[in-house]
Amino acid sequence: MPGPGPHMIYAIGSGQGLMHVSNGRFGPHHCVTYAINAFFGPDIGSFCEWLSSIMGSGWFLGSSVEQWIHDPFYYALILGFPLSLLYSWVSRFLLQKGVLDSFSGRNAEDYEVQTVLCILSVSQLTTVNGTVPLNARQCFLLIFAGSLSHFFLDHLFEENGHSSMYTWILSTGWWKTRAPVNPDAVVVIGLLCAALIGGFIYIYRVKPLKSVRRQYHKSLNLTLAVAVAYCLWCASQIYLVRPRRAAVGEEADLGVLVFLGIFFFFPHWLCVLSMNAKEIVETADQLPH
Repeated sequence: MPGPGPHMIYAIGSGQGLMHVSNGRFGPHHCVTYAINAFFGPDIGSFCEWLSSIMGSGWFLGSSVEQWIHDPFYYALILGFPLSLLYSWVSRFLLQKGVLDSFSGRNAEDYEVQTVLCILSVSQLTTVNGTVPLNARQCFLLIFAGSLSHFFLDHLFEENGHSSMYTWILSTGWWKTRAPVNPDAVVVIGLLCAALIGGFIYIYRVKPLKSVRRQYHKSLNLTLAVAVAYCLWCASQIYLVRPRRAAVGEEADLGVLVFLGIFFFFPHWLCVLSMNAKEIVETADQLPH
């Protein structure tokens, strides 16, 4: 099982990438909250079990807590709300004490920020010395994202490669004999891949008038549609057709796509949702320092 180092480096590295590409909308407070939950979050249950065993009492309680908390979804569902309030308070406290900076609204006067934000109709936003702390909603999204990112590594590198998730991923491949190459599989997979590449090129074709946001949404919908169709094809060949057929040769594409969707793309999408509004960052850059 990965230790503190891989969890923390993976989360901090991903967070720094988001900080760079978001131009400050994903700030240091986002990155630290995400990294802490990706590192220590779900392991709170394991820590409680270890602590109870060291103290020699409450072992049953500690093991019970570990079973519920060390889970990618139960951790966020059980502890997400109270922890989001705690992290939101900590974010405000760190700003008040000048410990951790926030890119959004830095060095701007309170009344100037509040006036402009009222004009922009950005609701439910409070500032601390001109900077914007994380709110409870943002913290909850980062807690959930951190939990999923934690298990992105755990599922791949724990139990000597025999974790239930990793075993299921491999089970969607064909390992018995040499995988047959079915003509219908070649046609279906070829059409789906061609649709993805061709559709992407068509969406971003050169044209005089274009909306980047609209192009992005179209390409995202295209990718999701192809991914769903790809998974449905693989699932039908594995679970519906009798006898079972090789969906894509020997490849475990269904398991890989489901795993990446839940434990890689989804947590990063949650991080994107937790970003500060674009208007806040742009307003902060325009205000006098």
